[in-house]
Amino acid sequence: MADTPKPILIFDSGVGGLSVLRAIRNKLPEQDLVYVADDAAFPYGNWEEGALVQHIVELMGGLIARHDPQVLVIACNTASTIVLPPLRERFAIPFVGTVPAIKPAAEQTQSGVVAVLGTPGAMKRDYTRQLISDFAQSCHVRLVGSPDLAALAEAHLRGEAVDRDLLRSQIEPCFFEMEGRRSDIVVLACTHYPFLVDLMTEIAPWPVGWLDPAPAIARRVGSLVPPILGRSTAPDGKAFFTAHRPVSAPLMHVLEGYGLHLMEAA
Repeated sequence: MADTPKPILIFDSGVGGLSVLRAIRNKLPEQDLVYVADDAAFPYGNWEEGALVQHIVELMGGLIARHDPQVLVIACNTASTIVLPPLRERFAIPFVGTVPAIKPAAEQTQSGVVAVLGTPGAMKRDYTRQLISDFAQSCHVRLVGSPDLAALAEAHLRGEAVDRDLLRSQIEPCFFEMEGRRSDIVVLACTHYPFLVDLMTEIAPWPVGWLDPAPAIARRVGSLVPPILGRSTAPDGKAFFTAHRPVSAPLMHVLEGYGLHLMEAA
């Protein structure tokens, strides 16, 4: 009898990482997936850095022991910028992080004017600025720290109405001109943000490309896991929420649409 395939575990502070899970599901339909939302600790941007690292490393130990994943995806920019080194030092399994897609933005921009939209914490990280120095020196890059956008995306996925005026205020700094050239790429440096792209497109003052890192993450995961022979699709995956709060009907519909069963305990 064949061994049960090990799952790919996708981890985020909330439901934003579902955008990454969606891309992995599309790229690797035969793989078993486990999704963990640490919503009891959301948002990570409000945490002191040392405390957040300790929290995630301790939580990850339990998740790895329980689920024995073949690869673990940190589907959160804020967490990835600070916690990947200690995770890789402590655990032997491969980790795939999420970093701002600044290199592809620099390659794709026509105007040379780019905005990076993320949480305030992620925008302050030296890692983000190093990416600009390494890959986007020929561009004018504006870092835009949005304090409320991740929460708006959480609310949207849970079926709540989105305050469009608040949404507009969060993305407005991404739309600017330099020497007569308009920004034409907005890097989505938080996995929550792709779920708001349709709304953001409606209220944007001019068209831009919204750069989602999820497809690149899925390709990286695909390079690390062997195909499961004899399978074209996997059984439904599992979703866990650390806060154990009731899940709204719209969010449950989203989970089911991604082939996930809601489980009781992470």
